[in-house]
Amino acid sequence: MAHPARIDIRMRHYIHGKPRTVTHSSTSQPSLMQRSTAHRSARTPISGLPIYIAVALFIVTLSSLVTGCKEDGVVADMILRNGKIVTLDENIPEGSAIAVKDGRILEVGNEIAIGKFAGRGTQIVDLDGKLAVPGLIEGHGHFLGLGDAKLILDLSTPGTWDEIVDMVADAASDAEPGEWITGRGWHQDKWSETPDETYEGFPVHRSLSAVSPDNPVVLRHASGHASIVNQKAMELARISGETPDPQGGEILRGADGRPTGMLRETAQGLVRRPPPETAEEIEALNRQRAQLAADEALRNGITSFHDAGVDFEDIDLFKALADEGSLPVRLYVMIREPNEVLAEKLDDYRTIGYGDNHLTVRTIKLSIDGALGPRGAWLLEPYSDAPHLSGLNLIPIPEVEETARLALRHNYQLAVHAIGDRANREVLDIYEDTFATRPGSDTLRWRIEHAQHISEEDIPRFGRLGVIASMQGNHCTSDASWVPDRLGDERSEEGAYVWQKLMDTGAVVTNGTDVPVEKINPIASLYAAAARRLADGSVFYPEQRMSREEALASYTINNAIAAFEEDIKGTLTPGKLADITVLTKDFMTIDEAEIPDTEVAMTIVGGRILYERDAD
Repeated sequence: MAHPARIDIRMRHYIHGKPRTVTHSSTSQPSLMQRSTAHRSARTPISGLPIYIAVALFIVTLSSLVTGCKEDGVVADMILRNGKIVTLDENIPEGSAIAVKDGRILEVGNEIAIGKFAGRGTQIVDLDGKLAVPGLIEGHGHFLGLGDAKLILDLSTPGTWDEIVDMVADAASDAEPGEWITGRGWHQDKWSETPDETYEGFPVHRSLSAVSPDNPVVLRHASGHASIVNQKAMELARISGETPDPQGGEILRGADGRPTGMLRETAQGLVRRPPPETAEEIEALNRQRAQLAADEALRNGITSFHDAGVDFEDIDLFKALADEGSLPVRLYVMIREPNEVLAEKLDDYRTIGYGDNHLTVRTIKLSIDGALGPRGAWLLEPYSDAPHLSGLNLIPIPEVEETARLALRHNYQLAVHAIGDRANREVLDIYEDTFATRPGSDTLRWRIEHAQHISEEDIPRFGRLGVIASMQGNHCTSDASWVPDRLGDERSEEGAYVWQKLMDTGAVVTNGTDVPVEKINPIASLYAAAARRLADGSVFYPEQRMSREEALASYTINNAIAAFEEDIKGTLTPGKLADITVLTKDFMTIDEAEIPDTEVAMTIVGGRILYERDAD
């Protein structure tokens, strides 16, 4: 294994799926975690094998049971058998069984080789032909936001604005006067019909205000970069036609100069739902959000989660949960705080592998632009469908430059949200200028989060500078039907979700869902990466598709590299953490059309089964 400070990109063909020559230097019902401790133990007899193998394995296992150990005294805590094990380690071939000891991978091999590790107390798990892969890593999401999404209106399923208004009406009928109604997940480009009243393609608040005159309503766009609010919410926030736009945001105003209810980017901060009244209530709510998020992550096969932006209080919560053993998913946390706060606290909060590798804090996160859907992504040229707009710069460039200096000074990784081609260029410029002040800075693994739309001349800079493209496969297929409307065909083909172009530069490309922007389901992002197929059957610039191997690497070893954790995660290599995801279908070989039907059968973290799908 290469020294952590420098990665040879040729060390694993699986990093990009092909050899590289470029070199540069992680409610009332009990939770899944709680249920797993009283697990309906997945112990099964060793069966289902050809008779000659079964007999041989039986003899070996019986011998182990008699002696209580293998010749060298090693007895596995768990053995997964009768499956297909994809290691993503070119030095460890595929096998049918895997042994786990003390929370680490012990060995991968065939039934007989692994059966030698069976002994008294070994948990034998029959995979029944299923696929076991390295534990899936959510490369960019919002952990507490995932939990919060379980507590508010889910606006991702309604097919029209009228359906959303009806949902708010129902919620208002059950709410006390003054009680806030919140939701998230709407996207105007995904509705089957246009609302009766719109401005710049977005709904106007009047129908919303009519059904909820006494309750403030905040409905967040799926991207998280815009919100629709009703009249009551604007009254409480004192938003009027005379209210100035905040830095990096916009209060959308109609032809009459009055607010339409649409708030872009930082303008959303003008409307704030009051927090619970006491510190105890706040902590209880945050603990509930964390438990809901962990349960949902485990249910979707996620063993590690890159949390893309929290404050120091959230980190304190995560540390407390880790101390209590109540943080079943491993978190790699990015701090989002003002520069003056960062300068004061960075050294105190830098944390590597806390709580048995359940919490790491070594990254700063900020957002330089918005999202393409609400036309907040910062572009080099105006939007094709709105020539008067070029997006928004959310943070002044000098502030981003100061954040970069802080990251370098305090030995932190920097991760900047950049979606538009102008935003990506600005971030690459800042990175390049910062790296020039420190020899060997191409080993820092600084990241650009999303990197969705890049000018062709900037694509090679990712590989040359060693910048990680932290992307999300399902954003591609979720957005693809309307991306050409925003950018035009030429810009879309040149730089929209260009996975292969980036990998060809030697850049590490990662994967995730940006949950709760999209559902946390990794199968959707794996399918998007490998197929780029839309609901209508068309394929979005197919030459940019990943191979199955590249797609799986983007969700495992590449995310481990992006977190400096490739020595302990990302492949099923002896000595690494026993984080394993078991899938109901063989993603590597099944017909493309079957991929969306694949489900998570089991999630194992540190050698413990924390989620198991109910049998059909």
